[in-house]
Amino acid sequence: MIHPIELVIFDCDGVLVDSERIAVRVDALVLAELGWDLTEAEIVDRFMGRSSQSMTKDIEAHLGRSLPADWEEEFRPLYHDALVAGLTPVPGIVEALDALAHLPICVASSGSHDKMRLTLGITGLHQRFEGSIFSATEVAHGKPAPDLFLHAAQRMGIAPEACAVVEDSPYGLQAAHAAGMRAFAYAGGMVPAHRLEGPDTVVFDDMRKLPGLLTHP
Repeated sequence: MIHPIELVIFDCDGVLVDSERIAVRVDALVLAELGWDLTEAEIVDRFMGRSSQSMTKDIEAHLGRSLPADWEEEFRPLYHDALVAGLTPVPGIVEALDALAHLPICVASSGSHDKMRLTLGITGLHQRFEGSIFSATEVAHGKPAPDLFLHAAQRMGIAPEACAVVEDSPYGLQAAHAAGMRAFAYAGGMVPAHRLEGPDTVVFDDMRKLPGLLTHP
């Protein structure tokens, strides 16, 4: 039996706010400063959709040394200034959200609450999700584990099988499938469509198509 969709769970970066292109450019600078030269494509493949904690573990493993607990603080102004200067909503997301006004929605992101307050605030989207914003910092395991999406569904009072997840990264889609939720993959960002394809995954490249796909996937 296919349950009707009762909740749409949105990832934030790359799905609501067009931040991935900005963040990856800064990531390349930061990683080079730490001693790990990666191309933007390699950064997308390795880190996009994952929590900062998991990214830190990978960096430490590559460098062969531990980083200070506050290592990110030195670079936070780089990300902040780049986002303030150039962040916009993902094209078509405002129209999609308007068309989904009849459905409960929430955000479940690998990013911190502070980061989402900044990015959703800059783009004027924060008020649409206020009170329904969930971060990987609230759960034991970030994506690709299902913890965050299950946490969001539980807090919103909706069964996992009645949830749809909108993601733009393979790690996020893995998490959605592991949570027993329907997966919708936005391929209009940095990850090529072929890397998002898979069983029980609806791939689309225009956010304006999302409301129709949720009704007739």
